[in-house]
Amino acid sequence: MKLPPILYTISEELLKHGAKAILVGGSVRDYFLGLKIKDYDIEIYGLKKVEDLEKILLQYGKVKLVGKSFGVLKFIYKGAEYDFAFPRVERKTGKGHRGFTVTVDGEMDFQDAARRRDFTINAMGYDILQKSFLDPFGGKEDLKRKILRHIDDKTFVEDPLRLYRGVQFCARFELTMHISTRVLCKQMVEKGLLDELPKERVFAEIKKLLLKAGKPSVGFELLKDLGALRYFPHLSELDENVWADTMKRLDAMASLVKEKREKDALVLILSALSLNLGSDNAKDLVLALSDESQLVKSVVRLVQYAPEVSRVVRSQEPDSAVRKLSINVSVQDLVLLAKADDFQYAAQKLEETAKKADVWEKPPQPVLLGRDLVNQLGMMPSPKFKEILDKVYQLQLEGKISSKEEALEFVQKGEI
Repeated sequence: MKLPPILYTISEELLKHGAKAILVGGSVRDYFLGLKIKDYDIEIYGLKKVEDLEKILLQYGKVKLVGKSFGVLKFIYKGAEYDFAFPRVERKTGKGHRGFTVTVDGEMDFQDAARRRDFTINAMGYDILQKSFLDPFGGKEDLKRKILRHIDDKTFVEDPLRLYRGVQFCARFELTMHISTRVLCKQMVEKGLLDELPKERVFAEIKKLLLKAGKPSVGFELLKDLGALRYFPHLSELDENVWADTMKRLDAMASLVKEKREKDALVLILSALSLNLGSDNAKDLVLALSDESQLVKSVVRLVQYAPEVSRVVRSQEPDSAVRKLSINVSVQDLVLLAKADDFQYAAQKLEETAKKADVWEKPPQPVLLGRDLVNQLGMMPSPKFKEILDKVYQLQLEGKISSKEEALEFVQKGEI
């Protein structure tokens, strides 16, 4: 396993202090999956105090005290960040994701420390100096068999968010949830353990499912099987045929937004998920996931105007229709939504019409402004300006006015 040289340097220094560094968590999992490792999490065994680790790290770079009380330090070296942590045990002492008591113990052995993790595939380690893998719970074999299996019944249910993590892992890495894990997750839902989860934590996992999975439908089918679809308003009310169409559209959109910015991709994929719900119910669904007002508005708007695609295509005056549509919603987004819904002809015609009407990139800019009425016609500013400009813009959208000169002529003749 090839690692950044600085990690070997630090590991050699730790050895002088009777300690060792072990790469843990997702980075080891991703190595076996053949994925690019983006984050390096290192656990330190053999030191007694976090301050000792801090002194060692400061010899080579900067240190941010992001979670010192939990034995976590962020190390910065040449622009890259690495998380260093002491092994710890978390015990549930209250409700919610903050209801834990954390015990940091640098002398704990790896197996005991790894037992607190959620799934076997995330409980593997890599001894950096020994260049050997540690796998106390059979995570490598589970990956080989494409199985997602939890480690410990008691600790797993202490953080109900692990159900959502399991769902997105299954979808992203094409895994099958082990029967024992599936049964345990169903019990968690039945007992209402997911009720205590803050929506922002849930949405963080759902975003990974929506944006990183090749087929997000795999995750939603699993949520449905586990009984957790009840936390997604109105989706559980869809009949089987509409549900099947929704899942097909969701997967299609996931492939269409791969190159888009996360913010834009999220709007489109949530719109694909909620298209059959109608705008009011789509709003309920997104609000159940997120309080981001702009995200909610964008999804609702796209769902609301999606039916307009067929109306524009069938219109006797498609250029005028698409201009009017473009001032309310992104035409490009509507085209992608139509493609995801397998309305290829409608999507193609809408794109062609929008480009012909010059609104593919953005809605038409008004040819007449208030200052033109003052400078060109010598009119004094008044409340009537808005009425005049709105009327001119409406005629512009209808294709009856296409230049400032034509607009001024209409105003001069008193036709507006």
